[in-house]
Amino acid sequence: MPAAAAAAAAAPPNPNVLQLAPRLRGLVSFPSSYSSSSPFSNRLRLRLPRAASMSAEARVPVAPPAHPTYDLKAVINLALSEDAGDRGDVSCLATIPSDVKAEATFIAKEDGVVAGISLADMIFKQVDPSLKVEWFESDGNYVHKGLQFGRVYGCARNIIVAERVVLNFMQRMSGIATMTKAMADAAHPACILETRKTAPGLRLVDKWAVLIGGGKNHRIGLFDMVMIKDNHISVAGGITNAMKFVDRFLAKEKLALPVEVETRTLQEVKDLLEYAAENNTSLTRIMLDNMVVPLGNGDIDVSMLKDAVELINGRFETEASGNVTIDTVKKIGETGVTYISSGALTHSVKALDISLKIDTELALQHSVVLLDTC
Repeated sequence: MPAAAAAAAAAPPNPNVLQLAPRLRGLVSFPSSYSSSSPFSNRLRLRLPRAASMSAEARVPVAPPAHPTYDLKAVINLALSEDAGDRGDVSCLATIPSDVKAEATFIAKEDGVVAGISLADMIFKQVDPSLKVEWFESDGNYVHKGLQFGRVYGCARNIIVAERVVLNFMQRMSGIATMTKAMADAAHPACILETRKTAPGLRLVDKWAVLIGGGKNHRIGLFDMVMIKDNHISVAGGITNAMKFVDRFLAKEKLALPVEVETRTLQEVKDLLEYAAENNTSLTRIMLDNMVVPLGNGDIDVSMLKDAVELINGRFETEASGNVTIDTVKKIGETGVTYISSGALTHSVKALDISLKIDTELALQHSVVLLDTC
């Protein structure tokens, strides 16, 4: 079981999810080859390509970013609750007896980096701890269209209740991870970062997907890094004043936090470097904002960015921001910047298409049994 799911393993079924008994009363008829000791064994399956049970690309699970107040279980409960409303899944209640079991298979419907497996485990456990989940791939692995990369077995109603919430999270996370992987590979040796331009309420989920895709996290929120941007500088009366105020504040509050300052011109870079040379400063990183200039022919001019990196000369970390796309990131990474940040990783992500389908053969057998008992 992925590490991030372990904490949820003992959780009771979500009381709001379906209004059905968590204890299953029995199985409908299965093929004679069915073995109750192994719910996934010896059954007819969809004829689709499937990964080996122990993937050659098995990875150490990527833990979500740390946050002092974010409650991942509460986010899952909210997602389940908004689906269930005050009646539960009336479609399942109307069509599927509570004691019917089923097996459903995760299928990639396009190529990409899969993410959200650990979170999916947490959701299934929150809906029904008796569901049995098996994965053939790990978070961060590349999957191809048509690949079966996981399956879940147990109460059919509970699988269907969890289905859309699991897929919504996994598809979004996989889309983020896929884009992050492409950007991170192109940006090397610079590191790719996301921003705070995440979906409201999904800050940790979006940033978790970036880690799975091979990127690194920028600040999680307003609390874990001092980041002086253009509005701060304007109100403070200039970049030097803003940096002075930061140093005084951190010293007074006895806080040790990373400090980043946004610069928009080479003169601002020079002013900041001059201040840092003359003062004991907490400055750790200089953002070089919009120093990548788009050209009419679709190319970019990075000469200003290169000049800024040379001025800083390794004294502080550097971060390029603005006009970062999958087409421009390689050229930006070649300038020598430490980091490249891109809001597009999370604010305009294209979800990766994934489906969860109940085993066709098994479902047909269930239908026959149900018709016979009517």
